[in-house]
Amino acid sequence: AATYTAGAAITGGQVVYLSAANTCLLTAAAHANVLGVASRDVATGELVAVYRGGVQRVISGAAIAVGDPLKTAAAGRVVPFVPGTDSHTLHLGWALTAVGAAAASVDMQWVS
Repeated sequence: AATYTAGAAITGGQVVYLSAANTCLLTAAAHANVLGVASRDVATGELVAVYRGGVQRVISGAAIAVGDPLKTAAAGRVVPFVPGTDSHTLHLGWALTAVGAAAASVDMQWVS
């Protein structure tokens, strides 16, 4: 894992991107330059380990079915990626578990 300074409060499981040198923020929408997933809850200015690759537990922004391709969304969450509509650069991975609504934990296999 790599460590970054939180540019705002972050909850473990939220998806983050590089906002400035050595600083990360939550994704605010679909984002192609994702660093990874925050390892724990942190306040602004604290260091947070960010994991990428393999299987990561992330927070849903909508209902998700097993096998759905995923992309980032507001509040550092993930939502279903829409093939043929969304740019391939936004595809983060595939859902390994299902959730019925937003704000639930979902296991995601990261795109290699």
